[in-house]
Amino acid sequence: MEELRIYLNALSLEQQHIFAKACGTSLGYLRKAISKDQKLGAELCVCIELISDKAISRKHLRPYDWKNIWLELMPD
Repeated sequence: MEELRIYLNALSLEQQHIFAKACGTSLGYLRKAISKDQKLGAELCVCIELISDKAISRKHLRPYDWKNIWLELMPD
C-alpha cells in the first residue's frame, strides 16, 4: 500500500481523482484503503497496475496472497 500512497501523492489532486475513476473507484476509497491497510480486490489491483503503467504492482498491493491469485506472475 505504501507504493500506492507514494504514487498518489506524486499526482495533483485532479490527477488523483482521474486515476481513481479510471480504476473504477473513488479517491476517497483508495485513501481509506491506504490508511487502514485494507485488502483491495483482485480486479482493482489489476486495474491499478495497468492504469499506473505498472508503477504500482499487484504483487505489492497483495503481498500475502498474490501467488494464489495470479499464477502467471510466478517465476518459471
